[in-house]
Amino acid sequence: MSHVDRASDLAIRWRKSSRSAQGSQCVEVGSTAEFTAVRDSKDPAGPALLLAPRAFGVVIESIKSGRFDLA
Repeated sequence: MSHVDRASDLAIRWRKSSRSAQGSQCVEVGSTAEFTAVRDSKDPAGPALLLAPRAFGVVIESIKSGRFDLA
């Protein structure tokens, strides 16, 4: 995992979940063959995490399984 200081410098198409409510706290993702980037939708010029495609898949599966749910 690495990061960039300015997500807006990445030449990728950003997407937000269709389940995200307007104005809510969301993340956006964009991908290339080398990495998947994740940024805060409220700060598109701010930093972004860069994850290997396999690592991003593990994060998504963990979310779907409820691993990060609060009790």
